[in-house]
Amino acid sequence: MSNPALLEVWLRGPISGVPALLQPVAHALLQAREELAAALADFRAARLNERPAGVASVGFHLQHLAGVLDRTFTYARGEALNPAQLAALAEESQPLALDEETLAQLQQRFAQQVDRALAQLRGTDSAVLTERRGVGRAQVPSTVIGLLVHAAEHTTRHLGQLLVTAQWLKSMNNE
Repeated sequence: MSNPALLEVWLRGPISGVPALLQPVAHALLQAREELAAALADFRAARLNERPAGVASVGFHLQHLAGVLDRTFTYARGEALNPAQLAALAEESQPLALDEETLAQLQQRFAQQVDRALAQLRGTDSAVLTERRGVGRAQVPSTVIGLLVHAAEHTTRHLGQLLVTAQWLKSMNNE
């Protein structure tokens, strides 16, 4: 048998306590956390704000990854965003301090947000998955499962963009 640690998260089996219908969400978030840590292990913080060819920076994606999980899981609980969440959203596109501490804090913030998301998934009753939830001030209609699946999909999309941008930046100076 293969070493389980070398398998993608979804092939390692169910995540304890997460309802069966939400396993793909949990798997995607855990996979994203692992891939992010591996990709940024040798990334230089001095490059956080760089936007080669105008693409979004690694710093933006790092902030957005944690922020979008926080916001979509808030909506899935049927809650509105609070002032701190709105302020964090506004800050996502702002340049970051270019030091290793900032890079480490952003990675830790995402890892912690994944932990909070997993805790919420574990506490989500499958019976509420089709309940209506409003998104944003306009209360655009969605459902609990729609928001949770979107959180996973959005996370993987931005992780992919971050991975490509980070690799591009590393290759620019043969890092």
